[in-house]
Amino acid sequence: MLSRAAFSTLRAASAFTTPAARSVHTLPELPYDYGALEPVVSGRIMEIHHSKHHQTYVNNLNKILEDSDAATKAGDTAKVQSLQQGLRFNGGGHLNHTEFWNSLAPTNAAGGGQPSSGSPLAKAIDEAFGSFDNFISQFNTQTAAIQGSGWGWLVYNPRTQKLSITGTANQDRPEDMGPVRPVLGIDVWEHAYYLDYENRRPDYLKNIWKVVNWSVVESRFQNATKVE
Repeated sequence: MLSRAAFSTLRAASAFTTPAARSVHTLPELPYDYGALEPVVSGRIMEIHHSKHHQTYVNNLNKILEDSDAATKAGDTAKVQSLQQGLRFNGGGHLNHTEFWNSLAPTNAAGGGQPSSGSPLAKAIDEAFGSFDNFISQFNTQTAAIQGSGWGWLVYNPRTQKLSITGTANQDRPEDMGPVRPVLGIDVWEHAYYLDYENRRPDYLKNIWKVVNWSVVESRFQNATKVE
């Protein structure tokens, strides 16, 4: 199922709407043009990925929440339960992609490079992986090996206070696998790269770092390390 935090976010967003205004989740605008990440990711892929795939997750999520509310009011527990897999998949798809878009930037803006030298994130990466280059190598190797569709993640574990790399299938969230907080997620569904790279997922992973927005990732890491 969705993590408690993610599920609560989705439910809270729908709690203050009437049935007539149920579509509370909307497709976020990208912080750059569709063609801005070329040649790493083509404008055609970005347009399809954002306006078609992400939009579908949003549409399905709104419908599932509407159906779930109706079933809850009707006392149809079986119906509510039957919707949980769809909520997990489409809710995760919406959250994962929203974070993904914000983690990228054009190379002539904030895309590429490394975390700021001496920053908490840079130090944490060195501590966990030995060096930034080792991190990239390990991330790419583990993420390229994900079977089928999924995501590669850099996550922070507040219990161990360390970074690690993990992978999730489909649109699952890393929080569902344990007490971790996502810092950076990379989409390795084929629709994220196939028009440009065909079946060469390792090449896509090698190039995607040229458009990672490390300032956003650093901010996400700082939030992840805050004591709740």
